[in-house]
Amino acid sequence: MQVSAVWWVGFNLGVLALLGLDLLVLHRDRRPVSFQSALGLSIFWVLLAAVFGAAIGLGGVGGYAATQRGPACLQFFTAYSLEESLSLDNVFVWVLLFRHFRVPTAHQRGVLSCGVVVAMAMRAVLILGGIALARHFGWVFYLFGAYLLWAALRMLRPQRTLVTPGRNYVWHWLKPWVRTTEDNPEGRIFVRQHGRWFATSLFAVLLTLEMSDLTFAFDSVPAVLAVTRDPFIAYTSNILAVLGLRALFFLLQHVIERCWLLPYGIAVLLGFIGLKMLTTQFYEVPLAASLAFIALVLAGCIAGSWLVKPPSPTN
Repeated sequence: MQVSAVWWVGFNLGVLALLGLDLLVLHRDRRPVSFQSALGLSIFWVLLAAVFGAAIGLGGVGGYAATQRGPACLQFFTAYSLEESLSLDNVFVWVLLFRHFRVPTAHQRGVLSCGVVVAMAMRAVLILGGIALARHFGWVFYLFGAYLLWAALRMLRPQRTLVTPGRNYVWHWLKPWVRTTEDNPEGRIFVRQHGRWFATSLFAVLLTLEMSDLTFAFDSVPAVLAVTRDPFIAYTSNILAVLGLRALFFLLQHVIERCWLLPYGIAVLLGFIGLKMLTTQFYEVPLAASLAFIALVLAGCIAGSWLVKPPSPTN
């Protein structure tokens, strides 16, 4: 079913309003985000997605026909759960990047805010482009499946490193091309000095963060397209998951290293979705089974990480 443009415009206006409320009203100060605040925000974003998905099923969002509401609702929750699970790996990389570049806690919020906005724009382009390709070139769907299998195997390699930023090579690359400054007491991405604009080191951190997010988007977007080819469902589920990434970062930054099994669980999910895409012509895995599998893998990895100590590194 073709969702009316009114719903597309309304959803995006709602997202912009929520971002404005979050950035300009609720978090104007630069105080560190407490665990309790991050937990509350994370719950809010998850509940918002739950209400949105339920509204699709009840006919309050999207304008779906009565016979289409149930499948659309299930597709939304499955796609959202999958994207939220895969985003955990992305958050882990963000933690490593901020630690490596020694970004003060008070400055992290602004970088993440810009990063989330750019990430949503990238996901929109990749999702709509991927759906268009799959509709016009059916073989692309199998290419997506093969890529996800390769991504899963890549994550399972021994001594896998999620990110090896080395030195801030982006900062050194920017200097010959962009006016830069080391003077940044207020933690801004751009500062105006002597009537001219200068990029700060946080701009290089933001570019590095976006490059990492683009890498993960190439994994998560094909995975979501394996769940649904409805542009509205794929887009809204992805955007609502990305909206909660900033709160998820502040919630997990102190405990995510304990969740050492998560990369392996994410690899299992990518492999599962890849196989599903490659075998869809012969057998269609029920969406309810896919949703249950995603929840089981995620819960098992989190529980196992806390119950079982990670193996000691070998020389």
